[in-house]
Order: sequence, then C-alpha cells, then structure tokens
Amino acid sequence: MATTVPGNSIQAPVFAGDGEFLMNFTIGSPAVPVSAIMDTGSDLIWTQCMPCTHCFDQPTPIFNPVKSSTLHNISCTSEWCDDTSVFKCDHGCKYLYTYGDESSTKGYMAKDTFIFGDSVSVHNIVFGCGVNNQGSGLASGSGLVGLGRGPLSLVSQLDVDKFSYCLTSMGDDKTSQVLFGVLANLNNSTGGTDSTPLVQNPFQPSFYYVSLKGITVGKTLVPISKSTLKLNGDGSGGTILDSGTTLTYLNDETFDALKKVFTSQMKLRVFKPPEAIGLDLCFDLHTADVSEVVFPKLKLHFEGLDLELPTENYIIPWNGVVCLAMAESSNGLSILGNLAQQNLLVLHDLQKETVSFTPTQCDQL
Repeated sequence: MATTVPGNSIQAPVFAGDGEFLMNFTIGSPAVPVSAIMDTGSDLIWTQCMPCTHCFDQPTPIFNPVKSSTLHNISCTSEWCDDTSVFKCDHGCKYLYTYGDESSTKGYMAKDTFIFGDSVSVHNIVFGCGVNNQGSGLASGSGLVGLGRGPLSLVSQLDVDKFSYCLTSMGDDKTSQVLFGVLANLNNSTGGTDSTPLVQNPFQPSFYYVSLKGITVGKTLVPISKSTLKLNGDGSGGTILDSGTTLTYLNDETFDALKKVFTSQMKLRVFKPPEAIGLDLCFDLHTADVSEVVFPKLKLHFEGLDLELPTENYIIPWNGVVCLAMAESSNGLSILGNLAQQNLLVLHDLQKETVSFTPTQCDQL
C-alpha cells in the first residue's frame, strides 16, 4: 500500500543508461513502472502512452491511460495549458515539446498519481502522455522527468526548495538516488562544502545557470578573456548544469583555447577516428594501457568554488583511443553535462540560490 507524504521528503533510484541517467518510479492505479531520463535542462514530465503512433521499444510496459482509475485529462482552459509555444487546444490540452538535439515528444496532458521510492505516492502530478516520440536522444528511457525551474517540472510540482542527485560512473551497473526536500539536506550534512551561486536568466528561466569563470589544465589557466563565459544581457552565453546532456559543451573561444593547452600537455598523438562522432579531440593509445596514461588534471573555476574533476569525468576511453568528453557548443551556451557530474553529490538549494558539488561514491549514499 502506497503512503501519501508531503513532496518535501521524496527519493527515487537513479541509474546509468546509454549516455543518460534514468529515474525509476510508477504512474497510475494500478501502478505502471517507468524508467525516465532525469533532465535538469527541461521542465516537462512525460512518458510513452498507448495508443502510440511512434514509441521506443522498452523493457517496461507502455502506460495505458485508459486502465488507470486515477488519471484525469487536462482541459484547454487549465493554467497548465497556457504556454502557446508548447500547447494547443484540440479536444483537450495537446503538446509538442522539442529538445536541443531535435528529439521531440508529442501527445496530450494529463494528471495522475506517481509513486516514488519506498511506496511514497503523490497525487495529481501533471505530465505528458507521449504518443509520438522521436529522436535517438530519448530512446534509452520510457519517458523523461524535467527537473528544471519552470512550473511543469517535478521540482516545481513537488514545491521543494532543495533537491540533490548523485550520478554513478556511466559504465557501472550501480544505483544512486535523487532526493527532494529535507532528504536532500540530510544527505549533505557533513558540512564544509563550498557552493556557487545559481544565476537567473530571464530569457531562459528554466535553466540552472552557474558562473563558470575559467578552467585550469594541469597548472595552466586556459587563456580566455574575462567576458568569454559570461551570461550576456541579451540572455546569450553563460553556463548551465544539465543532467540530460552527456558531454560538456564550451563556447568556441573557450573550447579552442582548452584544446590547445590540453594537447600540449598530452604525450599521445592526436588521432580522431572517423566514427568518433561528436568527440572532437582524441588521442591514439597505440599499445599503451589506458590505466598507465597520465592525463592533465582539469579544474573548473566557478564563483566561490573550484572543482577538480576526476579523470573519468572528462576522459572517454574508446576503441583504441582516448577522447576528451567535451566539445564546442553550437550556439554559444556552455553546458556542464552528466559525464562531468559523475560521483559528485550535486545539491541545488533553491532558497539560497546556490549549488554545491561534493565528491561522493554515489552508490554508497
């Protein structure tokens, strides 16, 4: 039997997928299991629904809304259906939601009971029933949970002022947790953790912007101008945290400078195989054992916080090469992706408007 509790004491298991991290919970009555991509870079919660004109193959059953006794459709006149860039009125509240990689989900809006973790139920969560879902970026999950700052996100619907997550190593078959409300605070009780301010961008209010000031490779500060990583007055530029993006993306000036410094400190030959799609800087291992390669340390400098990344957070061994898990941004927005956040307890404090990073063995939380 599920227990109804306030939204400020909820947790759910998280595990690595194919370039994404998936969050487990259930929807409806009777409860149907869902493994959805956990995404701090968007707001909408959605799952694949019957009848489906285009759905991804999944080990979990596709949600059939007709069979849920607690489901209610969202009407056109609902406040949840206000945004005309996403919703339209067509025999109910229909939506089309597109992501940065051009993946998309299309369907209708509803609300139902969600069950998280140890049988904790939350009623009337508003979500999308996706009947036409497109794009390889979404194929690893049976839906997606938006954890952004907008009203549709799970964070906003639970009405919590804190949440945290800890992402295990991408190649490991291990589970960690996403924590909401007071639980996020309890798991960060060791103290002494530095934080950096969250920055509001009125042009992109859903994103979690942080003030990335610079990057050090080895002992060399990457030479960029002070304004290069700044969030501009017109809403362009800046850096966001995005658990739904795999690689880290840097604007062109920063990435070009980083590549030069990083390459100069590597003792391996630059070699990019043609199949290394999306990976810009790779090195030939030859007969070298990757465990014996010494990689330059990489440190991110935020306002009020310096974060040295573990090697696995910025290096990908792959088919006889090792590649930098970073690439050039196509639109000037820098993104700290999920690989860079592995084995860090990332705590968003929305009351203090800060985020902190605590090195943690995430599967042992």
